[in-house]
Amino acid sequence: MRIGFIGLGVMGAPMAANLITAGHQLSIHRVKETEAHQQLLAQGATPAASPAEAAEGAEVVILMLPDTPDVEHVVRAPDGVLTGLIPGAVVVDMSSISPVATKELATAVEQAGGQYVDAPVSGGEIGAKEATLTIFVGGQAATVEQVMPILEAMGKNITHMGAAGAGQATKVVNQIIVGMTIEAVAEGLALAEASGIDPATVTKALSGGFASSKILEVHGRRMVNRTFEPGFRLKLHRKDLRLALDAGAHHHTPLPGTQVVAAQMDQALQKGWAERDHAALFALLTEDADAGGQNQ
Repeated sequence: MRIGFIGLGVMGAPMAANLITAGHQLSIHRVKETEAHQQLLAQGATPAASPAEAAEGAEVVILMLPDTPDVEHVVRAPDGVLTGLIPGAVVVDMSSISPVATKELATAVEQAGGQYVDAPVSGGEIGAKEATLTIFVGGQAATVEQVMPILEAMGKNITHMGAAGAGQATKVVNQIIVGMTIEAVAEGLALAEASGIDPATVTKALSGGFASSKILEVHGRRMVNRTFEPGFRLKLHRKDLRLALDAGAHHHTPLPGTQVVAAQMDQALQKGWAERDHAALFALLTEDADAGGQNQ
């Protein structure tokens, strides 16, 4: 299929590469050219000077952007997707943004003659590279079926959750659980280390019991090795928890644990760790312990 792809960051670039490998024709747009951008062009992608140009002639336009305002701008700007969208084209937003804004964007795209699917992902950089992302999908059933081959080129566990916005709502739930589990693993391994127990041995010992999880496996390894190059940036997870807390307030649902993890992330951001992986919450705990103080 002819695909416009906008957003070629840590996640977007390998996702686009997998689509090219699957035989799709990509027109790609990124404000700043990067090494990943150049590699995609070398694979056969066509450069687009604007979101509108990326959308021109595309049967599907995929967005993989940091936050709600970024998506709204790329879609609605004078040189945005709506300007270049052809009748019947499908906009697939794989960013993690507000479920409320998603419904409004879906309406705008439909009024412009297109169709809309929200399909946020989980699985981090590893999942993006290996095409094993978990994808939560919202949209009309016929439209979802139309783009399913594209989604299958990027992910493995793909679930249609309901109408437009349902995918984003599910991603918010995912980010709550992931964030709280990372904090739990960080606190557990920090206490293990403070108790004189090897954290690597702890993760191995726990792998066969109820504490076992993908986060213990992947992020536990990051914590043990203190390697926090971003698979998923801490600042983006904090953004997702803002969306979660907003949704909780909207639905009058208390989220006390989410508030605690958000506060921990705020402390990490204040240390200048915005670009670190979210597993860096472990460093927040152990640095304070090394300094002889208590984490507040």
